[in-house]
Amino acid sequence: MTTLDVRVQAAQQRLNRSLGTTAHQSAAFRQTAVALIDALLIIAVATTAHAVRFGFGFPNETFGPEGTVWAYYAIPLAWMALLAACGAYSLHHLQTGMVEYQRVALGSGLFAGAIGIACYLTTYDLSRGFFVALFAIGIPALLAGRLVRRRTLKRLRAKGMFQTSVLVAGSPSHIDEVARVLRREKWLGYRVVGALTSAPIEETAAGLPVLGKVCDVVDLVSDSPVDTVIFAEGSFPDSQYFKRMAWELEDHDVQMIVAPALTDISAERLSSRPVAGLPLVYVERPQAMQAMRWGKRAFDIIGSGLLLLAAALPIALVALAIKLEDRGPVFFKQTRVGRRGDEFQCLKVRSMVVNAEALKAQLAAQNEGAGVLFKMAKDPRITKVGAFIRRFSIDELPQLWNVFRGDMSLVGPRPALPSEVAQYDSDTIRRLDVRPGLTGLWQVSGRSNLPWDETVRLDVYYVDNWSIMQDLTILMRTARAVFGKDGAY
Repeated sequence: MTTLDVRVQAAQQRLNRSLGTTAHQSAAFRQTAVALIDALLIIAVATTAHAVRFGFGFPNETFGPEGTVWAYYAIPLAWMALLAACGAYSLHHLQTGMVEYQRVALGSGLFAGAIGIACYLTTYDLSRGFFVALFAIGIPALLAGRLVRRRTLKRLRAKGMFQTSVLVAGSPSHIDEVARVLRREKWLGYRVVGALTSAPIEETAAGLPVLGKVCDVVDLVSDSPVDTVIFAEGSFPDSQYFKRMAWELEDHDVQMIVAPALTDISAERLSSRPVAGLPLVYVERPQAMQAMRWGKRAFDIIGSGLLLLAAALPIALVALAIKLEDRGPVFFKQTRVGRRGDEFQCLKVRSMVVNAEALKAQLAAQNEGAGVLFKMAKDPRITKVGAFIRRFSIDELPQLWNVFRGDMSLVGPRPALPSEVAQYDSDTIRRLDVRPGLTGLWQVSGRSNLPWDETVRLDVYYVDNWSIMQDLTILMRTARAVFGKDGAY
């Protein structure tokens, strides 16, 4: 036995020990599970639509105009066939939320159109009530089923279940970068179990064990339940090496992923186009300028105007409670920094004692905030009414007026204090390229519990990858973050 064989066997033993009882999940199993769920939903919907139109009971056993037996047999098969043809069961699409939903909607829409055309061409007298009920109930049911599946799987993966074992190959620094992202985003379900690098080290700086070189990957996956190999920067000496590696892994049930040296770029800004055999990745420009267009401003004016009307009564009730507690002022003004460094007076419902700013210096040693932020989970300056309104973010409702005036936006990075901005580095200053927001990406991703570098990363990601759909998504997620107590202080 050669030295190479001994080293590979030792690496395989280490790999098997690290994997423990992790199950090797095949793509076929996952696709079958999704298809089974869809089939059950479609059958239930067809039964419901039949009951809505014809009443309960088994359908007529004929295929003529009066018969509906085909609804039980043909519809599920044809519907699922079109879903499959549109890529609704593609493993790649199952990993991407919006694409998965789009494929389901596309396949369902095509199926509805096909039934309509077929009935017209064959003069089949299909019940309009049955047709409308079938798709009015069926399409939302399929989309809801996919949503529930994704959310359930996300929660289970965050708890360490249904993990996909991953080997990361490349240079040590790039391996650690990929591993750091996968460990941070546990809901993705990737469990990094080892590294492959040509560097003469036993583990990376982040503590990931080195199991061998990139050339050892075939031997390692042959006798170990590895699901995925990620090839980061520094994996191959030339472009032909990867092609040969793919040939060697062709007979193994292993997913190959290439991680280019790109981070924090949304899928909407990326497109892959093969040019003369080269898989070129095109990257659109950052979207900070697009975030200042008239469409976002019109959305802010209309949205803040309507929300101001809805917030009038809660603010009035809170104002009465504040006056009854300490008879101090209801509103609190504070200088904040807006777009391009312009300062403005940010409005809030007062949640602290009147001399809170004077007491801040005395509490500096007890600061629990991240980076330049000052935060305390149990800040003694907060009043009883203040604790309640902070719990549900009612103290920030007056900022809707700042949004209406144009100082802020409904969605964006949180407005910073001048003292905080003075400590920004060259990357963090990017937050000031758009209007600050009443809510933002980091608020719905953990609020005060996030470390400072993660807060900056999320804000800069928002600035670079702005889209109106992202704004709508953040607004919908804001309610859940507000009513969830975690991180609210």
